[in-house]
Amino acid sequence: MLEIVGSKDTKSVVITGHSIGGATASLCTLWLLSYLQSISSSVSVLCITYGAPLLGNESFSQIIFKERWGGNFCHVVSKHDIMPRLLFAPITSLSTQLNSLLQFWHLSMTSPDMGKLANQISEKEKDKLFTAVVDYLETATQDGETSVPILFHPFGSYFFVSEEGAVCVDSSAAIIKMMHLTLATSSPASSIEDHLKYGDYVNKMSAQTLYQSNSMQKSIPDSSYEAGLELAIQSSGIANQESAITSAKECLKTTRRMGPSPTLNAASLALSLSKVVPYRAQIEWYKTWCEKQDDQMGYYDSFKSRNSSSSKRGMKVNINRCKLARFWNNVIDMLERGELPHDFDKRAKWVYTSHFYKLLVEPLDIAEYYGKGMHRTKGHYIQHGRERRYEIFDRWWKDETVTTGKEENKERSKFASLTQDSCFWARVEEARDWLNCVRSERDTNKLALLWDKIENFEKYAIDLIENKEVSSDVLFKNSSYSIWVEDLRELKQLKAKVQRFPHQFTGFLDGEVVP
Repeated sequence: MLEIVGSKDTKSVVITGHSIGGATASLCTLWLLSYLQSISSSVSVLCITYGAPLLGNESFSQIIFKERWGGNFCHVVSKHDIMPRLLFAPITSLSTQLNSLLQFWHLSMTSPDMGKLANQISEKEKDKLFTAVVDYLETATQDGETSVPILFHPFGSYFFVSEEGAVCVDSSAAIIKMMHLTLATSSPASSIEDHLKYGDYVNKMSAQTLYQSNSMQKSIPDSSYEAGLELAIQSSGIANQESAITSAKECLKTTRRMGPSPTLNAASLALSLSKVVPYRAQIEWYKTWCEKQDDQMGYYDSFKSRNSSSSKRGMKVNINRCKLARFWNNVIDMLERGELPHDFDKRAKWVYTSHFYKLLVEPLDIAEYYGKGMHRTKGHYIQHGRERRYEIFDRWWKDETVTTGKEENKERSKFASLTQDSCFWARVEEARDWLNCVRSERDTNKLALLWDKIENFEKYAIDLIENKEVSSDVLFKNSSYSIWVEDLRELKQLKAKVQRFPHQFTGFLDGEVVP
């Protein structure tokens, strides 16, 4: 069964499903998360599954972790239910038993009175299926050469429920170990029947209080950590299984986070940010210096064509640019490894700081790219040279503007201190290339496409300037943009003459360069 809870104007969506419906709910959630990411939506999504089978392999699980979607999934698994554990073991040879089992579950859920059909599954078939899954899980959790490959891997958080309580685990290795330990305390019959009892577990969990039994309270250790382990063992429902307690404790200990918590890492990162702020300040000072020079080139072109007279200043700025890149790459790596809070990329401080960094420093990256002629071998910057961190910061900023409802294009009374499109100069470089192609292109269809691109960029740039969303140095006399505007004006004049007196410009019409 699959259920989606939400409304037309909702800010959150909950998707739930039981059994195979849980797998469908997970797939639906992944699609929705991907779609919401593409439109920079702030809608919150939570998927809760009950007794759902596994969905994908290790690579599939790693991608979900890398996208930081693991927190959107909560998989509820009962102590004895065999369904969530089935795909840990190869079941090709057990197809007969599996088909009978699926039929029984289907009939039991659609018509409870049909539960009597349980006798259609022989005790021998139940035992064969149960033993195969338990044995494979046990082998899979062993270390060394005796272990076997795991075809399907869990993702998200797993909520192991029993009549005594529940334990939440999010480590893949710990999830697999707990799957084995809890199932090993079951029996073939209860492993099948437990799949139909999630309603009972949910009701019991809802009615539970934070207090444990008196006997448990008396045996709680002094150490809060050990006390937590004891409570977790009892909640898992295996407290009476002496053979499983030690292994379960060791398993739960492995889930304890090693090193600083995400919150502490975020605090340390804030201190690291304060140490790199001077590098950014020096680049800001360099921009101001460029705008005061008599050469009227501006920030971008001064860095791109820096010469021996300004090499020391330019070298220092370039070093600072590389230091800032390392800092922000490290931030992204930490975030993707789960070492920072899950909402880190939504915290205003980091969203605005990364956005300012992008607007200030990416023009220098573009200048370095074209100044060294890298576009000739790799292609233009936006498609082939842009660093991944800038694309990530674009997404952070879009998410922030959607969440807060702030408009990016507010009316300005003066030019921006930084051009609001950090890729503006890369677009200028592409537009310069288009002009050069127009001068030599003979194919009329290709010429029409080139002129279409040029006119679109011209309109885009004019809109930015009219809205004052560019830095004032964009309009400096010797900036790449001003030179491009002048070249375009001359080419348009020549194009007009060609159209008016075609017989005098036969060479131009044939694609030759006319002086």
